[in-house]
Amino acid sequence: MKEKVKWINFEGEKRLFTLNLAKGVRVYDERLVNYKREEYRLWDPFRSKLSAAIYKGLKVPLKEGYKVLYLGASTGTTLSHVSDIIGEKGMVYAVEVSARVARELLDKVVKFRKNVIPIIEDGRYPDKYGFVFGKVDLVYCDIAQPDQTEIAIMNCKKYLKEKGSLLLAVKARSIDAVKEPKEVYKDEVKKLKKNGFVVKEILDLEPYDRDHIMVHAIYSG
Repeated sequence: MKEKVKWINFEGEKRLFTLNLAKGVRVYDERLVNYKREEYRLWDPFRSKLSAAIYKGLKVPLKEGYKVLYLGASTGTTLSHVSDIIGEKGMVYAVEVSARVARELLDKVVKFRKNVIPIIEDGRYPDKYGFVFGKVDLVYCDIAQPDQTEIAIMNCKKYLKEKGSLLLAVKARSIDAVKEPKEVYKDEVKKLKKNGFVVKEILDLEPYDRDHIMVHAIYSG
C-alpha cells in the first residue's frame, strides 16, 4: 500500500510530504518531489496548522477512505493535504463562508480532486449543509471566530460518528485578545469535556503559529 504521509530527506533535513492525489498540480506553490516513482507534495508547517501539529508530535487520526467535515476550508492549503491522505475512496466536505475565497478553492482544489465537495455556508448553521450524507469519521475546525469551539461542537453533534475525531485549531487571540492564551486554552478544553469529548492530545503550535494550539479529541456521543 502506498504511504499517504511520509517523512522524506529533503534539502538536508527530514520534511513532511503527502502523496499527490492530483499529479503535477500545485495548490500553494509547494514543492513537488519524486520519491520511489511517486509524486509527493511538501507540507509546510508554516502554512498549515495540521502540518505544524504533526511536526509537534500529533498522531494523525486520518486514514484512507475517511469522510471528513472541514470547517474553514479557505483556499484549500491544508484541505488539499487532507484530500491526499484520504484518497479517492474518501470524501472531504469543505465548508467555507466566503464566496470570494470559495472561488479560489474551486479553481485550485475542487477542479482537480473528485473527493472534495464544496459547501458555501456559515459553520454556525450545519442544518443548511445539503451535501453531507451520513456521519463523518473526523471533523477539522480552523475558524478564526470567538465562538470557534461552539461551532465545532455543534457540527460534531450533528455529523460526527461516535468515537470519531475532532481536530480543533484554537486561536487564542481570536477568542480573547486580552486574556492569557493558556487561560483561553483551558476554557476551550473545558467546553469540549462538558460536551462529551475525551481530549487525547493538546499541542502548542509554536514556533509555526503563535498563540495557537491543536486539540485532538474523541467524541463519545
